[in-house]
Amino acid sequence: MADLQVFEKYLEANGIVPQKRRPFYIHWVSRFLTFIGKQEVVPADDREIEPFLHQLAKSTEEWQVKQAREALRIFFYYIARGDKKVQETIKPLEANDAWKLVIDQMKEALRLRHRSIRTEQSYLKWLRSFYSFLEGKHPGKVDSPDVKRFLSHIAVEGKVSASTQNQAFSALLFLFRNVLDRELTYISDTVRANKRRRLPVVLSRQDVQRIFSQLDGASLLMARLIYGCGLRVQECASLRIHDLDFEQSSLTIRSGKGDKDRITVLPESLKNDLHGHLDSVRRLHERDVAEGVSEGVWLPEALERKYPNAGREWGWFWLFPAGGYSTDPRSGKIRRHHLHVSILQRRFKQAVRSAGIVTRATVHSLRHSFATHLLEKGYDIRTIQELLGHANLQTTMIYTHVAGRNILGVTSPLDG
Repeated sequence: MADLQVFEKYLEANGIVPQKRRPFYIHWVSRFLTFIGKQEVVPADDREIEPFLHQLAKSTEEWQVKQAREALRIFFYYIARGDKKVQETIKPLEANDAWKLVIDQMKEALRLRHRSIRTEQSYLKWLRSFYSFLEGKHPGKVDSPDVKRFLSHIAVEGKVSASTQNQAFSALLFLFRNVLDRELTYISDTVRANKRRRLPVVLSRQDVQRIFSQLDGASLLMARLIYGCGLRVQECASLRIHDLDFEQSSLTIRSGKGDKDRITVLPESLKNDLHGHLDSVRRLHERDVAEGVSEGVWLPEALERKYPNAGREWGWFWLFPAGGYSTDPRSGKIRRHHLHVSILQRRFKQAVRSAGIVTRATVHSLRHSFATHLLEKGYDIRTIQELLGHANLQTTMIYTHVAGRNILGVTSPLDG
């Protein structure tokens, strides 16, 4: 049987488990060893811990089960290091192996806090870039000056934008606070990429219609929804059937930017087209249910546990489903996901070119145009803020600079 005191020294020597968490890790390993009984040999791999975790889930919270899983995964790695003599020398993990554990812990921490898959992917990308920059330095020895040098490096050598550098900083801040359990200090004098103020690209009503004339099918309907409701492209792609309210002429956006919900207007001119689109989507949904190939659409984790069959219900189905099945990157289940945003972005770019429009317009320009055109019609800036889902009114105020008429009510001295 493994000696827990030796294992505790092993955790301390590697430094990848924060000091205040180590007693909890030892606690979970001790409970696991009690659960499996007085075996002379510890199970060979972590596939044999599932009965223990299942039993644990009945009396503990989800985050505790995840912490127990992480503790046991490190424990099995420790056991696999070799014989008792090797274990008693407390040989620290090599830097590469330690960083692999840090990456896994980063994933667990992001998912525990319900961060989106895109946030997870971008944060892990910056974590790997940081690891490469450090050239093999052990994560237990990483400190604030390393972060300062890395951020300065990507700003000066990489010439990244201010928003990209801020994203890298957010990723490393998350790493220090939630994985390494340390605080970042003395980085105020880090070289920062210059943050320039840019006006949004706004299309005229005529240009919007010219672009729409070059689109068809689901791409046209999505583009019209984005313009008519002021949606972000990801918000449009991830709409579900029950988000539509034809009677109230409203559309609910769930888990938008900042994981916030909001309600916006549903244009009357889109209702007939949406009804026709729903007929074809329903046939696809009925075929998926009948064939039983898909595991059902993705649901937020808590809902999927509470209502395991809800993913096959009509109300939860995507408004714009993909043409085929794909593998969920987190669970590994086969599902029908929503249409990928890159499909609309690519077709929109082609439509802009075909319409002969030279403005550097993207799909997001439709959202900018929605806000600007409402402002030109005389709608209150705070109403537009609510429809767009902006947390700060200053963000919405940018559209006053691109509105077509003098909405500020200022008379130039040249005009008398």
